[in-house]
Amino acid sequence: MTRIAAISRKTKETQIDIELGLSPGEVRVSTGIPFFDHMVSQLGKHGGWTLRVAAKGDLEVDAHHTVEDVGISLGNALKEALGDKTGISRFASVLIPLDEALIELALDISGRPYLSYEVEFPVDATPLGDPPFDPQLAEEFLRAFVTEAEITLHVNMKSGRNTHHILEATFKALARALKSACKIEGSEIPSTKGSL
Repeated sequence: MTRIAAISRKTKETQIDIELGLSPGEVRVSTGIPFFDHMVSQLGKHGGWTLRVAAKGDLEVDAHHTVEDVGISLGNALKEALGDKTGISRFASVLIPLDEALIELALDISGRPYLSYEVEFPVDATPLGDPPFDPQLAEEFLRAFVTEAEITLHVNMKSGRNTHHILEATFKALARALKSACKIEGSEIPSTKGSL
């Protein structure tokens, strides 16, 4: 089972090209937003993926279009790579710490997109990197990703003060949960309906 996908998305605002393989390999991410590159790279590294992301967007406006469109494209790639989801574990939950930050995350590769995102950043949180990544964009990325991948995702921050730590723990938690949920452990579609 190859479980690979290649997605291209072009709009007036962005050009996104993604190659995704659900087995370990090279991770290379270039979006023009260094902090976001660092976060998306966590998905490849800790998810056990081969991942190449090349994105060009209207960063002179802001990072929103690029971040959201990478989420859309990566969600599409994951859905395509999973195929009919035969044999996958389907469910996963994790607790991931990064220093003072602790993120609880649970997901279901259900065919039903839903995001519950209970993360509060410090009141003095500022954008990270140059060009800046606004911490609020993480929720936009996740919403776009789960909508296209058709995943139910719950993210809860149990503790945290450092914005970088909160975000990185979130992306690492998503990666580890996806690694577990995408793992092949049987030969049937894991649903009494016979499809996901």
